[in-house]
Amino acid sequence: YVMKAGAGDLYEKQSSQLVFKTTKNPKIRSFAQMMVTDHSKSTADVKAAAQASGLNPKAPGLDAKKSAMIADLTKSSGSARDQLYVTQQKAAHQEALTLHKGYATAGDTPALKATAAKIAPVVEHHIEMLSAIK
Repeated sequence: YVMKAGAGDLYEKQSSQLVFKTTKNPKIRSFAQMMVTDHSKSTADVKAAAQASGLNPKAPGLDAKKSAMIADLTKSSGSARDQLYVTQQKAAHQEALTLHKGYATAGDTPALKATAAKIAPVVEHHIEMLSAIK
């Protein structure tokens, strides 16, 4: 759970920083900024819960799928990049929601379960916001 959550957050931050620099869409710009802030916080929260539980997690890294998603964003530009970003964000947030809700329900470490339960509604809010971006 800790590594998957960290990898998801890392993707969110890297993809959002990339798009933030180039988008001309104010809604995407605002969303991307929020992604960096919110996913930095969730990474810190998961790390703190893991450490409080006696775990010492490694720094998060991107898996092959997320690395490919960043590469695709890097290759695109303009409104095509914006559209790809929103599409990727919707998929990544659905994956994150499944991860956090699943661990909140069936996880085996109480501090991490509580943290996952706090993060899930934030991810749901991000999904709602994504559906409003045109």
